[in-house]
Amino acid sequence: MLIAGVDEAGRGPLAGPVVAAAVILDPQRKIKGLRDSKLLTPESRVELAVIIRARAVAWAVAHSDVGEIDALNILQATLLAMKRAIEQLTTAPEVVWIDGNQCPPLDYPSRAIVDGDRLVAAIAAASILAKTTRDAMLVDLDRSYPLYGFARHKGYSTPEHLAALALHGPCAAHRRWFGPVRQTGFDF
Repeated sequence: MLIAGVDEAGRGPLAGPVVAAAVILDPQRKIKGLRDSKLLTPESRVELAVIIRARAVAWAVAHSDVGEIDALNILQATLLAMKRAIEQLTTAPEVVWIDGNQCPPLDYPSRAIVDGDRLVAAIAAASILAKTTRDAMLVDLDRSYPLYGFARHKGYSTPEHLAALALHGPCAAHRRWFGPVRQTGFDF
């Protein structure tokens, strides 16, 4: 059975897109070390991402940008990114298994699996692709907005990031409706 595992990265940060990945693994080409991306070192994630892209039957990565997050809300933007990733797969899945407790509207049978990134290899693979893609996007954002330290904290609400927000106000990469960004008092 062709199972597409789907996961996202970046629901909680104050800045940057939310990224989703969909992966159909090849049962004949096992990948050792697949697990939830949060349990891996950055180096291991990058190494596994290369292997996943080389060995998967199909994979795709998509995102929802900051404007969509602000317009739709983070949940709906996440579901939209997931739907986009699934629709970009070059091989159609027979079923879609999604990390979490909700599924986007799809043309495929789907199932939400809480902690799926720890239980299902294809979802763990998607977790890794989503996280490495998003991290690379935040490193790129850091070049455009060096005052915020995006390359270091990836947009999460670290003390460094909150201090930069308080000092400089939000930039175009910030999610305007997220509390710490909205509370800066700067005009949008």
